[in-house]
Parts: sequence; C-alpha cells; structure tokens
Amino acid sequence: MPVNCREKILSNDYYDVIMDFPYQLLEDSTEDLCYADIDGIFNVVYFNRAILVNAQEYFFSYRSIPKLYGLMQEGSVAGGFDPGNLIASGITQIQRQPLSLSGRGVVICIIDTGIDYTNPVFRREDGSSRILAIWDQTVQTGEPPQGFQYGTEYKTEEIDRALQSDEPFSVVPSRDENGHGTALASVAAGSRINGGLGFVGAAPDADIVVVKLKECKQYLRDFYLVPRGVPAYQENDIMLAVQYADTFAEPFARPTVICLGLGTNYGDHSGSSPLARYLSNIAVKRSRAVVVAGGNEGNAAHHYQGNLNNRGNAGENSRVTEVRVESGNNGFFLELWGSLPDIFTISVRTPGGEPIPSVRLGIRGSITYSFVYERSRVTIAGYLVEPASGEELIWIRVQDPTPGIWTFRVEAVGEIHNGEYHMWLPITGFMSAPAYFLESSPYVTLTEPSLAGNIISVSTYNAENNSFYINSGRGFSRNGAIHPDFAAPGVNVSTVRGRETGSSLAAAITAGAVAQFMQWAVVERNNPVVESQEIKNYFIRGAARSFDMTYPNREWGYGRLNMVGTFDALVGV
Repeated sequence: MPVNCREKILSNDYYDVIMDFPYQLLEDSTEDLCYADIDGIFNVVYFNRAILVNAQEYFFSYRSIPKLYGLMQEGSVAGGFDPGNLIASGITQIQRQPLSLSGRGVVICIIDTGIDYTNPVFRREDGSSRILAIWDQTVQTGEPPQGFQYGTEYKTEEIDRALQSDEPFSVVPSRDENGHGTALASVAAGSRINGGLGFVGAAPDADIVVVKLKECKQYLRDFYLVPRGVPAYQENDIMLAVQYADTFAEPFARPTVICLGLGTNYGDHSGSSPLARYLSNIAVKRSRAVVVAGGNEGNAAHHYQGNLNNRGNAGENSRVTEVRVESGNNGFFLELWGSLPDIFTISVRTPGGEPIPSVRLGIRGSITYSFVYERSRVTIAGYLVEPASGEELIWIRVQDPTPGIWTFRVEAVGEIHNGEYHMWLPITGFMSAPAYFLESSPYVTLTEPSLAGNIISVSTYNAENNSFYINSGRGFSRNGAIHPDFAAPGVNVSTVRGRETGSSLAAAITAGAVAQFMQWAVVERNNPVVESQEIKNYFIRGAARSFDMTYPNREWGYGRLNMVGTFDALVGV
C-alpha cells in the first residue's frame, strides 16, 4: 500500500532533512520522498530510510540533521495567583487607564506542548474561546492547515462547539498532556478571572494561536541519546510552526507575537542554525515580533571556554578538559567550535585509561572507536568549515560512557592566531544522568535559538528580591554579540498550574508585554510599521537599571523589563 506524505512526515521510517537549496539538486535524490517549503528559504525533505543513499553521511551532515529542543522549565510549587511578577515588569500598570493596554487586536502564538482550551483563562466573559486556532501536529484525523501536510487544525468555531459539548475532547481532541504550553499561554495571555483578582495574564485581551508540536522521531532520539519520556522536539517541526504562526499576521493591522519557551545546546551559539536564521527572517517583517527564552543552563557546568594563547608556558599548543560522567548516563554529545583562523584537533582518554589519538578528519568526515576493556563507543565527526557558521566544528558522540572522568585534549595545528574554542554538553533534560565539565564557564550559556539576530532574547531573574536567577542562561554569544537583551521575571511565576520557575516563563511574560506594546503601536496606529528590532530597542531604553552595574552585561543585558519605563521614555521623545 503506498504511503502518503502525511504518514511519511510522522513515520520513523523516513529521515527528516533540512536544506537551504532545492532537494532536486541532490545527486542521489529519490522519488520516494516528500518535502515542505518554508517561505522559499528552506526545504524540509522526508527520505525513505531504506533506500536513502549514504545514510551515514546524512547523520554527520550537521546543517541538515534536525536538532532537538527541550522545554525550558525548572519546577513548580502550589500557590494561588500573585500578580507580583507582572507588577515588577510594569505590565499591570499599563493595563490600567490611561493606556489600557491589554493586547487587544494582537495575536500571541505559543509554540509548545499544546493548550488546555477548556480552561476558563482562555475564554471571554460570555464563555466563548479566545483561541483563534490550534494546529495539533500529533492528530492525524482532521484537516491540516492550508499549505501544510500533517496534523489537524481546529479553528475558533470548532473550539466553541467543543466548549458547548458535554464531551469537548470528542469534538476537538487536542490535549496538552504535559501542561507546559498551557502554563505559558496563561502567563502571556490569560483572561481576567474575578476582575483580575483570581487570575490575569500579561495581555488578557490578545487573541491566541497555539501549535502543539509533535514529539521527535525515535531515530533522532536514539541518535542524540535523549532518554525515553523526555519531551524533545525537532527543529523542522518548530520552523513549520513558526511559518504557520506568521500566516496570522496582517501587516499594519493585526500584529503577531511568537513565543518560544524551548532551547538546546546544539549549535554554534551565534545564531547560525536553520531555526535561528528563519526566526531572524520572520522578526524583521513588519507587525511581527519573536520572543525566545534564554534557557536554564547557566549553572549546569555544560560549557567550557578555552584559549590556547592563555597557556602559562610559551610554546604549548594543547589544553586538557575533563568531563565527569555519573553512573546511569546512557550517552551524550559534545560539540567543539573553534574560532578562525586556527585549526583544532581533539584526542580522548576514557576513565579506564584507554586512549583515542588525535585524528585529522580532513574537510569533513567521521570515525567510530570501540575499546578493549570498556563497552563505550565514541564517534568523532568534524567539519573544517561548518557551512552555516564558517568555523570549525568537532562533534563527539559518546555512547554508554564508563562512569568517571573523561579527558579531552584539544590541540592546535600549526601556529596559533586566535586560540579560542568553546565546548558544550547537551541541556540538562537531555541526559539520563549528570555529565559536566570540571572547569566550566557560566557564560555563553544562552540556549539556541535565543542567539538569533533581530529577535528578543531574555534572561531570567527573581522579582521578589531583584536577584539574578542562578540557573538562567547568560551571554554574550560566542562571537560577542549582545545577548540577552534584558532580563524578565521567571521565578515563582503564577500560572494556571501554580507557581512555576524557568526561562520559558520569562519569555511568556515578555511576549505578553510585547503584545501590549504592539496594541499601542500597530492597532492604535502610533507606529504601525514596528517590528522586533524596534520593539527591542524601545524596551531597552525603558529597562530598569541599577546604578552599580555596567550595561550591557552578560547576565542582565540592558536591564530589567519595565513597561512603565518604556512608555516614560516615549513621553520624553
């Protein structure tokens, strides 16, 4: 029986490939495939694994294989509604007169785990839904959105019909089993309950669009060694979700804010990944804004920064980096990104003392090692010039690592010019047991895609005492670009599930604040051509700053989100 594109896109028998050129240019292209165009910028191609030529080469084509992204949430506790974080951000103040900015006429799109559309915080006073649409990428029983090939789209009419039913999920069977997406949507755009005393989000009158991402395919979970049961989402599905969100924008009339509470440590940490590049393209469109969480990796010891020019003894061209791997870790990836114009190689020593010598892989290539006394398998792959960033990448995949200290020696080939390199381990949630650098750096720990150009990236702080959240990702980018833009509250934030903590909550608060600004700028015609970069700079001008700090800095960016300060700055213009 032939398999249609809808089934291929969800089937584990088909590889997903991201391309920035037409797939027809591939020499080994096959007819057994499907593809999706993303704004004429990227193509996602789905190849049959059984007949794909050079499948191993695909796995080590760094630009093409989808990266996996995880949820940027830390934890939750019970508790009633507390508007303290909204007040600290100046959001509740501008919800009131004379500005009365509640997100009216603005669309907020949450790309995450879905939404509990039955919850009262997503309804109007008459009980009807404020949700314009849900694209559930996991449900295959209904019609997908126009121009897309999988999942099911539910519009307001169907959602309202479901809400009037005794069994709403028999009408619209889209659920948020995780609850993360529901929490973000409530913070960004939750309705006023009991006049705002019971609950209120940052933009309580904004329209809501939701994309429920499908979980990653099993072959990618196996490849990246992500444990079963851990939420993980594919780069290409997120890119298609962003494209869907963009369809709701009406330039100069109905603006759209895209909120991403997802992140990963895969990538060059300078915004060169396909998702980062696509978000940057969306963010420069008029009446659009993109807000991305900065992640919770600042205190995870998953980043190492080295510089061979800083060695104490002249003439040394190598440095040892140690990674502690705890028992129960089923494997991990390690990425090394080297700065131009130097060339780096890496050698490995296991906890049992078995070595892997330094190997030159050429322009690109990979090699796998097994050991005599240990069951670990190590694959080293590399690009002398990684196509998207233009810099050197060495990828190390360690499967079934022996617990203990793994030693990685980085060496420079020939004369040292710059000498700087960075190494990252996966995000905390993508490892079955801890693995961490014994000498780590908390900086350059913002997760991708928060390092994309033009978007609004935020770090996280505790509004109760104005302290920086210890786990928050920190800047700058690997190439020194200023990120984050500012910090937003993300500790003990009131959601429909209680009090929650994590950088995704900081992104949700910021997305609601951006919707308020877009109401003033676009809907009320004060600046109808505004886009992400301009909004970011307005927010930076109004950010709250401490007299004893220098800005921008790697924790706070240009300060703390302050909507009252933003409009005070506008008054002074």
